Amino acid sequence: MHFASAPKWEPPHHDIGMTLRPKLGLVLVPGLLCDQLMWRPQLTALAAVADCWVADHTRSETMAGVAADVLRDAPFEKFALAGLSMGGYVALEMVRQAAPRVLKLALLDTTARADTPEQTRKRRDFISLAERGRFLGITGVLLPLLIHPSQLKNRELASTIKRMAKNTGRDAFIREERAIISRTDSLPLLSRIACPTLIMCGRQDALIPLALHEEMAARISGSSLEIVEECGHLSTLERPAETSAALARWLEPRDPPSGQNQGG
Repeated sequence: MHFASAPKWEPPHHDIGMTLRPKLGLVLVPGLLCDQLMWRPQLTALAAVADCWVADHTRSETMAGVAADVLRDAPFEKFALAGLSMGGYVALEMVRQAAPRVLKLALLDTTARADTPEQTRKRRDFISLAERGRFLGITGVLLPLLIHPSQLKNRELASTIKRMAKNTGRDAFIREERAIISRTDSLPLLSRIACPTLIMCGRQDALIPLALHEEMAARISGSSLEIVEECGHLSTLERPAETSAALARWLEPRDPPSGQNQGG
């Protein structure tokens, strides 16, 4: 299964004179052609502060169906939620379907906009290539768009990206692309998001540029925007330390405003 989970928190059996906080459940949603390896650095870096679970986002052909799959399978009633690229599309649809369950939201290298007709055409072309038996060549075509130019000679990174694509497989890739094509424009949703929200992207993201992240940050009240320098689309793998540090800050407990109670 596509998850990694830290041990559940249990209350101490003796009085140590202080209250311990349980770890926050954290649902991580990978991007297109990605799996739990995309979050591997964060699973290690965040283990002390979050109980991490990586979603399987490959089973349905509609974005609504993918989000429903993750919401049904998530082992937490309420949780922090982070998604990169397609994972961000899934996260926004999860908020649309079940906002009270999402305590914190992180949108990495993603957009709230639906596909343009040109983007949809390119996705259908990739589906056609995959159906004609050329699936494994797709990753090579996409690689220069996925990572910063300085990372193109990083063999370990390229190997991880290709391994994730192979793990995903042709049929799941086709389902993912169809789900992305089906997604709803989430721009109208942004103004209704009330939980602490982090928006993050690589400065040189060639697939989803910085301007689209600034657009989301402007529309989500109280959100924070963090830019990862010298980084392309796969920030979790290209700049794992910087990405993990930003996510750790986002996960830090926040006290409610004076005179107000925390929501249930």
